[in-house]
Amino acid sequence: MNYPSETNVQDLPDPGATEEEGARAGLPSALDPAQLGAAPPWTTLARDTVFSIRDLTAYYGSAPAIRDASFEIYGRMVTAIIGPSGCGKSTFIRCLNRMNDFIPSFRTEGQILYHDIDLQGKDVDPVSVRRRIGMVFQRPNPFPKSIFENVAYGLRILGLKDDLNGRVERALKRAALWDEVKDRLKKSALSLSGGQQQRLCIARCLAIEPEVILMDEPASALDPIATTRIEDLMHELKRDYTIVVVTHNMQQAARVADMTAFFSITPGDEGHRSGELVEYDDTKTIFTQPKDKRTEDYVTGRFG
Repeated sequence: MNYPSETNVQDLPDPGATEEEGARAGLPSALDPAQLGAAPPWTTLARDTVFSIRDLTAYYGSAPAIRDASFEIYGRMVTAIIGPSGCGKSTFIRCLNRMNDFIPSFRTEGQILYHDIDLQGKDVDPVSVRRRIGMVFQRPNPFPKSIFENVAYGLRILGLKDDLNGRVERALKRAALWDEVKDRLKKSALSLSGGQQQRLCIARCLAIEPEVILMDEPASALDPIATTRIEDLMHELKRDYTIVVVTHNMQQAARVADMTAFFSITPGDEGHRSGELVEYDDTKTIFTQPKDKRTEDYVTGRFG
């Protein structure tokens, strides 16, 4: 696979160069380069590595869902995981906080280092992992409780009951939901719209103060207006959090992500297919100057 090269001052783009001059001549694109709105990672020359994935292979039974994935995820950036259905995107993101542990046939080989700690280590508590590495799922999943109790639920479970009202308010404000619900906190969370429910789930995640937020296609079930609010929220949250997002939406990846990892499907033994990390680089490079032909074919809509 292709890895991002180290960036130094000499490698920085010419400030006077146009988008067209920076892109490979003749590369067909399904995206307008102007959509690449995420701040380029070269604005922060010293990258803080949060995850180091080393030769990760993930199995369901004897069949590998992902083979030999190796790359690093950096702090306070949005990293998008893209690729066709069945390439292991959701499997990968669930490895980062051990959500796959609930599947009896699941196992991994290789390492996932979180700040140099092996998350698969026998002495690592999965519950502690999930407190530091929160997750937002594809479809909003509020509890059948009040708006307030949805956000307070994790805090109560963890025994974080001091200043409960303040913690709930801060989480709702960070999720850009406070102004819409502050006068009806005792109302059922199920009375909210789909987009509001998803932001409530984000607030529930933020309330326990994680460092990392994993998002598995968080806007796929939402309308365009609600999707825009979720994307705007990602831009705000990356100031304080590391975000890893799975998405099928190429325009969304181009808009929100600083780094992008492209997974594809590789035929294996006995007809089994597994996911392979093809290319990982800053988002602008992935969408305008990919190094691998498979990446180019995917981001320009030739397959997927």
